[in-house]
Amino acid sequence: MICLTEAVIFVYLRFKGHFYRSLFSLQFLSEISMNLPFIPTIFWPSLRSIFIPSFLNCWLAKRALEYMMHDLNRVRQKHQSALSHRLTILSATVLCLIFTSACGVQHLQRAGGTQMNLFESIYFVVVTFSTVGYGDFKPDNMLSQLFVVIMICVAFIVVPTQVELLVYTWMERQKMGRNYSVNRANNEKHVVVCSTALNDNTVLDFLNEFYAHPMLQDVYTVLLSPSELDTTTNMILQVPLWAHRVIYIKGSVLNNEDLVRARVDTAEACFILAVRNCNDIIAAVSPHINSYNHEMDIQYSQDQHNIMRSWAIRDFAPDVPQLVQIYRTKNKMHVAFAEQVVCEDELKYAILANNCLVPGTSTLISLLIHTSRGEEGNHSEEEWQRLCGKGSGNEIYHIRLRESRFFAQYEGKSFTYASFHAHRKYGVALIGVQTTIHSTWPILLNPGPQYILKQSDTCFYLSITEEQNSALSIYKDTPRRESMFEREFGGFHAAPSRDIVSEEAKLTDNSHELSNSSINSARSSKVHGSEPEFKTGIYRKAANQWTQKVKMLSIPKVPELPSIVKGYPPVLPYIGVSPTLCYILQDKKPSCCLQLTKECAHCEYKSAYQYKWRNKCVLLAADLAADGIYNFLIPLRAHHLEVDKLNPIVLMLEQSPHQAFIDVISWLPMVYWSQGSIENLDDILHCGINFAESVVVINSDSANSMFSIYLADCKTIVNSQTMFKMFPKLRIMTELRQTSNMKFMQFRANDIYALSMSKIEKFEKNRGSHLSYIFRLPFAGGTVFSASMLDTLLYQTFVKDYMISILRLLLGIDQAPGSGFLSSKLIRRQDLWINTYGRLYQKFGAESYDIPIGIYRTQTMRTTTADGVNVDQEFLSQFQQLSAEIEREEISNLVRNRMRDLGLPVHDYDKDVKLSDKFSYVIINPNKDLKLEEGDVIFIIRTSPT
Repeated sequence: MICLTEAVIFVYLRFKGHFYRSLFSLQFLSEISMNLPFIPTIFWPSLRSIFIPSFLNCWLAKRALEYMMHDLNRVRQKHQSALSHRLTILSATVLCLIFTSACGVQHLQRAGGTQMNLFESIYFVVVTFSTVGYGDFKPDNMLSQLFVVIMICVAFIVVPTQVELLVYTWMERQKMGRNYSVNRANNEKHVVVCSTALNDNTVLDFLNEFYAHPMLQDVYTVLLSPSELDTTTNMILQVPLWAHRVIYIKGSVLNNEDLVRARVDTAEACFILAVRNCNDIIAAVSPHINSYNHEMDIQYSQDQHNIMRSWAIRDFAPDVPQLVQIYRTKNKMHVAFAEQVVCEDELKYAILANNCLVPGTSTLISLLIHTSRGEEGNHSEEEWQRLCGKGSGNEIYHIRLRESRFFAQYEGKSFTYASFHAHRKYGVALIGVQTTIHSTWPILLNPGPQYILKQSDTCFYLSITEEQNSALSIYKDTPRRESMFEREFGGFHAAPSRDIVSEEAKLTDNSHELSNSSINSARSSKVHGSEPEFKTGIYRKAANQWTQKVKMLSIPKVPELPSIVKGYPPVLPYIGVSPTLCYILQDKKPSCCLQLTKECAHCEYKSAYQYKWRNKCVLLAADLAADGIYNFLIPLRAHHLEVDKLNPIVLMLEQSPHQAFIDVISWLPMVYWSQGSIENLDDILHCGINFAESVVVINSDSANSMFSIYLADCKTIVNSQTMFKMFPKLRIMTELRQTSNMKFMQFRANDIYALSMSKIEKFEKNRGSHLSYIFRLPFAGGTVFSASMLDTLLYQTFVKDYMISILRLLLGIDQAPGSGFLSSKLIRRQDLWINTYGRLYQKFGAESYDIPIGIYRTQTMRTTTADGVNVDQEFLSQFQQLSAEIEREEISNLVRNRMRDLGLPVHDYDKDVKLSDKFSYVIINPNKDLKLEEGDVIFIIRTSPT
């Protein structure tokens, strides 16, 4: 009676004008059929023997359970998992089917035949539903058999429907990813990786670089992204190596509920990555933007997304460290509060600029910011591959001096002394220190012999393995004969004096000096110039005082170029630019004079030929005048360069720069711009490609990336290859988006040696190397660079928080009082008496106080023959040579004809140029016994000239 009354009241309360719908609902009819028969039994006791199937009330109980779960979630204001809800409903449905079938069979068997108790009937139903039955129990009357058949049909209808809903919910949950539970967050360490889209390359690069450090093996990774993972990325995350370490969550950083799911508030750090090569985003925005700058707009929008993500995490969990990646320099100010920020434009242009000054810089930096075991090429037959592969294992490590087995013995010694002896004994190169002394710059690269090491200093060094993981024992001094270097460095605990310098001059053969004018100028400035005061190796003047002093210096004008002075650029392109001392113009140059190919009231020149520059120019080809180009110009106008050797800079832009950019470059000497494209031969001839020392091609963003991420570089590659065909002697440096496309740079279809590198790349990739492209000749020689290589720099900063600061000092983006910078010195024939790299290290330390960190070496290709080719090699070689000569003649005629039409002197074009059979590669921190060769370019960290 109570249940029936409740059902009637519910129907009345739910009445909203649809009486028949409520009256004939399945639930109300079930209540009536189950409870109404009990009413007559109250008044007529004889009717109480009538069987009423009250066991069917289990279906009403199941329905009540569903309502109760909904009400519970609504009252608690907490959403239950949809998957668990579906699973509960399915379980209740199966139990109701089993219970109904068991009770029905047990009752119908009472009509005659074999009697079953409730347990036997349940056993029979379970066995019958799960298998074909064992035959030990069976219904033996028609009603029981008919009832079992009906229940089986009902199960075939009801259960698959519930299972389908469960599977659909499970699939949707798989797309949404998992949740990182509170218990795991409290007991485990994890980092969160946020991005608009995550592809296989991004995920693999992060995992390989992040888990390369032994301290991070027990740290879990939570991937948080609003987009679904593609099939390839899903397969990667199923690999046992990553399956238990990586958790994917589909959600937005701007949604606090998703941040709770990822437990961002308890994370060790949060990586905010920019989207790279995302076809879906390009396809979504490309219809609304023009073909020139659609990718630029995408990158700018990605910066906006990352800024919002960074703010959201800062608001939700202000104590969680953030490591942010952005594209555009002007957006750095919005995430200045983040612990680490990698700006692609800032670093990319600085690396390419240093590549013009120091060949191979892009390869050097790329190898330093990638983790490698140094095992690449160790099975190769060629020595250069073994040297290059072993050197790639060098990384920048840090250790406190008092805790170091390498450097503890040099406490109280000069920095230069410690660097040389550490390399001689242990093969590690000490490149910088971090001091905690007040009023000094935190990190100093090669502070020179004036700096005295203290036990509280943190040492930065190049090594294949970290000191803690090395098998070296503590060095013990033994009585031995004093070396020449020790005699020279005997008084290096203090600043060098005239007596020490004169003694060095006696000990060093004057006829055997490196033929580099920078050594003499450095020694001259250190000996005869006015030196700052020092106290226990620490600069007494603060950094801001040093800056003010430099600003107040009365720098004399250069006689040859009277308008050029040293100073700080008065106009900066964006907020957050570090003040850098460089060559600037005393008076601002008129904007009209900056356009190379147009005459004005002040200048009648229309081409680079008419300017008659003293030095060859540097040509930069780009789509737009991005603010990051400022970081390309500053290293080429650095204050430590010789003013009479400055290379003119020509910016060839497809779109005209805005006036703010023109105002910036108007203060820099010999910087011009011209509107044009590298696809147009006339444009590059006007810009002086015949007089260019280097050509830098910035990745030309193309709509081809909509079709495939690997086709994104096709326009840049083809244009660079065209220039390479027309001007083979020209040094072309190209930026690509995909590292796999490096093999197409300076492509020679008949170069068997270059093509053989593909086999080595496959071999290294099968061995599990993350740097399988290391032996591709364009990358090894530093003529190609991919900005995607900078991604690993952000990943490394989680453990090495100093990496970005060191890289900025090395490239000249930042300047610190007393800190050195990257430079190079050439080994000539008269320098071969030095013989080995170790002796070169000694000579640099004794004379110019520079720290060598590697070698850029050029050598001739080894002659090889193709395997399995049944063709007369001599005939084939002659045919290829003839074809090349014909092609070269056609190209020469084309270029010379265009030069005649443009009024340019034809003799400036060298048509008789043969393709070089030489290639270059980088050796980082080689062994002290490595023999030097003529033409070697030594990477050095020069001590500060100020």
